[in-house]
Amino acid sequence: MTDTDGTTTTNGDRRGVLGWIERTGNRLPDPVFIFFYLIAGIIVISVIAALAGASAFHPTEIDEATGATRVIAAESLLSPANIQRLWVEMPATFTHFHPLGYVLVVMLGAGVAERSGLFGSAMRAAVRDAPKFLLTPIVALVAMIGNLAADAAYVVLIPLAGVIYAAARRHPIAGIAAAFAGVSGGFSANLLPGQLDALLFGITEAAVETVFPDFQANIAGNWYFIMAMTAIFLPVIWYVTDRQIEPRLGRYIPTGAQAVAAGAARTSDASDMPDSGDPAMIGGGEPETAGGTADDADADQPLAAAQRRGLVRAGWAALGIVALWIFFTVGPGTPLIDEAATPEARLAPFYQSLVAGFFLLFLVSGWAYGAAAGTIGDHRDLVKMMSDSMADLAYYLVLAFAAAHFVAMFAWSNLGLIIAVHGADGLRALALPAPLLLALVVIFTGLLNLFVGSASAKWALLAPVLVPMLMLLGISPEMTTAAYRVGDSATNIITPLMVYFPLILVFCQRWQKDFGLGSLAAMMLPYSIWMLAGGILLVIGWVALGIPPGPGAEIFIDPAGLS
Repeated sequence: MTDTDGTTTTNGDRRGVLGWIERTGNRLPDPVFIFFYLIAGIIVISVIAALAGASAFHPTEIDEATGATRVIAAESLLSPANIQRLWVEMPATFTHFHPLGYVLVVMLGAGVAERSGLFGSAMRAAVRDAPKFLLTPIVALVAMIGNLAADAAYVVLIPLAGVIYAAARRHPIAGIAAAFAGVSGGFSANLLPGQLDALLFGITEAAVETVFPDFQANIAGNWYFIMAMTAIFLPVIWYVTDRQIEPRLGRYIPTGAQAVAAGAARTSDASDMPDSGDPAMIGGGEPETAGGTADDADADQPLAAAQRRGLVRAGWAALGIVALWIFFTVGPGTPLIDEAATPEARLAPFYQSLVAGFFLLFLVSGWAYGAAAGTIGDHRDLVKMMSDSMADLAYYLVLAFAAAHFVAMFAWSNLGLIIAVHGADGLRALALPAPLLLALVVIFTGLLNLFVGSASAKWALLAPVLVPMLMLLGISPEMTTAAYRVGDSATNIITPLMVYFPLILVFCQRWQKDFGLGSLAAMMLPYSIWMLAGGILLVIGWVALGIPPGPGAEIFIDPAGLS
């Protein structure tokens, strides 16, 4: 890699445990081909299981002919019926993959909010003028909320945090560490559901339907839990940054251009900025991702008058969408309430409408910001931003195609249900308490995350077995998803396979030339340990207290009642 001033840098020492993780993970194939290899594997296993007569009693269904519990037998994926199903239903298998629709709809709106500059300007406004003693918690909180902005949080907030810390005469790498811990280590923590919730609960829904076909996902099913994650992770990041990381980094003495940049950050005025939108986020000037750079100088500048005006209008637009959804919920006819349903199910239409709600929230707010800031001139600019957001999902579409067929073929073979039933019987025999089971899910996910970084790919691998198995033990799919999210977040910041790891290294090397991969991993390790420990305690305490993980969700379920 090359630093911004042309200085050649290295990726650091690749020895030790972290080096082994990096080397091993790099030898793994692309996640798309992991799914293709798994499909080949389950085809072979399904043939063997069918010949061996593998079976299980269905946990909820009764055979109408005999009145006895229905027996589920393993089916060969090479049977004529399944071969026909594969080729004939291929388009439907892909397009009916639940996460696909959720993600595409939300990203149509979020892409406008990102490209118009709304997300970038909001993050800059939130952290730039923060009081020095509150700098770390504000950066950490904005970083976690910034996950709603997807990649923008990495390429805008993290380098900005370094500049702001330097301007406050604090070590800039400590600011980068705090922001990285919030954005990536607190990947699932937030105050609102967003794109990740739509993605994960779409996969959860597909997994549940292998056992309980009528289950419908609620993307707000982890809302309370992710708010609690935010409350737990915020003091953790604050403590680790101010009490452990910054003292270890020592006193920072800027030299040359760094001193000039830090001074400019303290003395610059909004009048120095052109009256335009955020250049780091709009068409043609989008920030580069892994292996690229973000424009720190632009990110540090105060907001222009047009940008401040855009934020105000975006706020009013967001309030308008919230008011509209309240009207649809309690207004005449109550279209988002099912008056005929049982009390606990009456709000189901409201929860299911949240995907569309977030789409409109991001779309309208982004449009309002762009119109005021000058980044959206007419409707053609809006359409282009929506189109570009779909272009960003090209790789995800390929991944979704492979994952959709893996999940579907796993269900056709009945292997997922058979493994879930027998696995649940084995866990039931061990009599492990639910908090311990979910803590083990957190730990296992955290370890797997060191090698398979993609949250959606990893959950698509685990959910078809894990979710039904724990449902048969009475643990809700929402709570299992919540436990998965803790493990998926905490170890993001220490694996060199994380896609933004090289970019974070470049940000650090701007301030300290000899800062290597080992330095970055060692710096982030205390965050990972504390966040993983805090997340495990949160899961255990949450289950012990019996707090719902989100509106319309519970920790425990009665499997028999879902048939």
